[in-house]
Amino acid sequence: MDQPALAAFLRSRRGGLRPEDVGLAAGPRRLVPGLRREEVAALAGMSTDYYVRMEQARSPQPSEQMLSALARAIRLSSDERDYLYRLAGHNVPQRTPQDTHVAPALLRVYDRLEETPALILSSLGETLAQNRLGAALLGDHLRFTGLARSSVYRWFTDSAEREIYPVADRDRQSQAQASSLRVALGAAGPRSRAGTLVRELQKVSTEFTGIWALQKVATRFEDHKTLIHPELGPIELDCQVLFTEDQGQALLILTAAPRSEAAEKLALLAVLGQQTFAPPARSSTAPVD
Repeated sequence: MDQPALAAFLRSRRGGLRPEDVGLAAGPRRLVPGLRREEVAALAGMSTDYYVRMEQARSPQPSEQMLSALARAIRLSSDERDYLYRLAGHNVPQRTPQDTHVAPALLRVYDRLEETPALILSSLGETLAQNRLGAALLGDHLRFTGLARSSVYRWFTDSAEREIYPVADRDRQSQAQASSLRVALGAAGPRSRAGTLVRELQKVSTEFTGIWALQKVATRFEDHKTLIHPELGPIELDCQVLFTEDQGQALLILTAAPRSEAAEKLALLAVLGQQTFAPPARSSTAPVD
């Protein structure tokens, strides 16, 4: 671990960012340029004291999980992320089509989406970022761990995952989930995390096994769909998607037609937030079938 170099790199990156670069309000005029240390710490989910010690070259070695969160908080590119890991004395994460380091270009768009639900997904359906309205509409996807981080895995193993869709749409959604997983498997190969997901799902879901045998391949995000909120009922939304260049990550944006009933429900949802439904985290689930 090269503490002086790590500290200098963090100070430089923090000093080069403005609040609006990371989705924060600019607020009153600042005496010095850049983000405040407490802002970086909050974005990375760490204590301000720990981050201050990192910039002062007197912290213990940060974990890989902490480095991942920090790289995302200060909007590092993949090359900069790798450099951060090396300075901290860790092996550089392998770059694959299923890399979970969020592309800064997607984050720049995502940071500006405050009035409509939005989330960033990996090719395995793992939620990498989710704004406040996205969590209010869909529930907090960032709470999941293990295989359950993948929406594909949850769809075929947890009946609660299907409650947000009307019964008539669930077969189509099952097809779409399996088809998108096959796309990810083709890009990463059978020894990847996509391959692990396929093998585990074949063990626990006869529905998945049957659909998987159909050999369907498709990535489907753009859609007009109805989602069912537990308090507000059905909400008709349009889903638009922005992919990274390698198709490994996608920014999903859910919008309602102006002055529609759905738009009114989204406005109400912004007030309600997640206060009425916030189930506890779970790392494993029970099979649907």
